[in-house]
Amino acid sequence: MRKVPVVPPRRSGDRRGWLRGAPPPRWVRALPLVLVAAICAATLISHDPLDVGFLLGAIPPLAVLSYSPLATAALGGVVVALLNIPAFQLNRPGNTDLLTIVFVSVLSVFVSFVRSRRDAQLDLERTVAEAAQRAVAPPLPERVGTVRCVGLYRAAQRGTLVGGDFFDVRDGPFGVRAVMGDVQGHGLTAVGTVASLLGAFREAVLDEPDLVSVAARLDRRLLVDSADARHAELFATAALLEFSADAREVRVVVCGNPPPLLLRGTRAMELEVPPWTPLGLGLADAGAIEACTVSLRPGDRLFLASDGVVEARDDSGAFYPLADRLTGLAAGEPAALAERVWADLVGFCPDVDDDVTMLVLTPSPPPAR
Repeated sequence: MRKVPVVPPRRSGDRRGWLRGAPPPRWVRALPLVLVAAICAATLISHDPLDVGFLLGAIPPLAVLSYSPLATAALGGVVVALLNIPAFQLNRPGNTDLLTIVFVSVLSVFVSFVRSRRDAQLDLERTVAEAAQRAVAPPLPERVGTVRCVGLYRAAQRGTLVGGDFFDVRDGPFGVRAVMGDVQGHGLTAVGTVASLLGAFREAVLDEPDLVSVAARLDRRLLVDSADARHAELFATAALLEFSADAREVRVVVCGNPPPLLLRGTRAMELEVPPWTPLGLGLADAGAIEACTVSLRPGDRLFLASDGVVEARDDSGAFYPLADRLTGLAAGEPAALAERVWADLVGFCPDVDDDVTMLVLTPSPPPAR
């Protein structure tokens, strides 16, 4: 298959944006200073007096956007001083401009003080929210037992770290087990359900002897939560994996989630896993389910993606061809594979409006002594 060009990834910094609480860009901070310099230069260069003193009145309000109250007051003082320097001839038509700008400067200092206090409070609340969200879904370690792990999460709701998708990889007495899923809804309203499912999964890893029992535990957890809910419509899709002790086999159970992809060499193959109903629909009483067992070779990788990836569409309405794209993106370090797919997905569908989750699992047993 053809090679897929890799789109440069987005910056991994603050995704909130300037108008959503992130610090203002540099050009916003430079704008008041540039305006002062431009007005002074224009009046000095011109042979005739320029009636541009009114433009100085815009400098204190511009300073409010990015400067502290003290810096805003200093810029207001600079503006008042410029109006009184004869060389610039900015004091025409008289004291009206001066009094107006003094009033605007004082008001701007007050607004800057209010904005600074509100920004500090929002930063504190965001720090607390991030700590709580990371407690629900902490970053994956590089290795869990015999499996190397890479996870990527992009919440649909900007400014949040956790939404309706979830994943985790845990080692237990029955082997390394992994889960990835998507609960009903997204954003902060789904965090409670995600926390409940992850807690049930972490307990089941230690208690349940087989993968089907782990799935049944998660299903029962959602049934109990639905019974206490006003609208009993909680459900979730999930894919669960269990690696053997030597990491040469993996057992897979899929409950309404897209099946994992096996990356072997330059090929990406979708595992033929018997589908099962989503969690929360009475899974424990639905009868036995077959867990698909897949043999693994050295160098194999398992790629799991949420429906936010496979259901993304371009402008023509075409779905993102994940398996075909992986063929061209799989080369290179496995640690960067999820980031490469995310960058390619954004190039294919710039307006991704769903939670996006990817999980790359590389069986890597330690060398024998």
